[in-house]
Amino acid sequence: MTQAHINRIATALPGHEMHDAFRLFAGRQITDPRTRSAFARLAERSQIERRWSVLQPEPDASGTTDGFYRTDRFPGTGARMARYEAEAPALAEAAGLGLGLEAEGRRITHLILATCTGFAAPGLDHWIIRRFGLPAHVERSVVGFMGCQAAINALKLAHHIVRSDHRARVLVLNLELCSLHLQPSTEIEQLLCFLLFADGCSAALVTAEEHGLALEGFHAALVPEAADQITWRIGDGGFDMTLSGFVPLTLARALPGQAEAILAGAAVAEIDLWAVHPGGRSVLDAVGYGLGLPEDALDVSRAVLREHGNMSSATVMFVLARMMAAARPGQRGCALAFGPGLSAETMRFRVA
Repeated sequence: MTQAHINRIATALPGHEMHDAFRLFAGRQITDPRTRSAFARLAERSQIERRWSVLQPEPDASGTTDGFYRTDRFPGTGARMARYEAEAPALAEAAGLGLGLEAEGRRITHLILATCTGFAAPGLDHWIIRRFGLPAHVERSVVGFMGCQAAINALKLAHHIVRSDHRARVLVLNLELCSLHLQPSTEIEQLLCFLLFADGCSAALVTAEEHGLALEGFHAALVPEAADQITWRIGDGGFDMTLSGFVPLTLARALPGQAEAILAGAAVAEIDLWAVHPGGRSVLDAVGYGLGLPEDALDVSRAVLREHGNMSSATVMFVLARMMAAARPGQRGCALAFGPGLSAETMRFRVA
């Protein structure tokens, strides 16, 4: 049977570095001294040094230069969606150019777009078709609102497409503008979003050509008793996220019982590459503990977190892109990403 391969991955970031400014902006919302102290400790422990946004922070961290955020005013849902529609194309274009889509566009047979931070119709998929000259009959799919794990869902769909048609050339695009969805709050769990989330985009080409990463299998897992630990709902004032502090503990407890299914019977020691979505420092620590990984197994994930923060669905693609650049033929790998539910999507791969 035909095997799908990720032939190449390109990544793109917006132009504004915002980590320190958004951290200070969040801290100004806290009036309780104990909460302020706890927030400062969490900020120091985040192991994030830089994050990028389509929004430019004010030099004094009082908001953004265009007034999108101010300490006394946050935008409504409509304004956030309008900003996504305005900003997303430039980031998609940068990733597409990095992938070589100007030369490749006419050969694309399928387009898969994964996003959970903005919606419009006709949307970004139509824009990509026009910009890069994709055929008008290209088959389109949108993986929406699945959170940080959506890249694995999109690759799974590409995997099935290529296995059913060896001529398929699938473009997988993950684009997230997480910085558009910050909420006013004095609650620690909500304020963590100011410390963690960022914007980014990836573009990948998946075909039957035998180079890159061979996709060997997928596994999905739910933790029903933890369904309320990660939630993502559309409200009048934007998208409201719940990210419970119990998520790392839940993962550490659940992963040992899932390891055999995730790895299709292989031993942890047989896996050379661990492309784990860096949902935060504590999430990576929990995965390492739950699976009994070597100390350096998550170095690439930690580097992406340190340099870019959590870009939702695009993040694990940044990890895979770095691994592809340094991987050796024959190495075996496993990718894991987590999302609302609490749920996990995993993918086994091999370096071709």
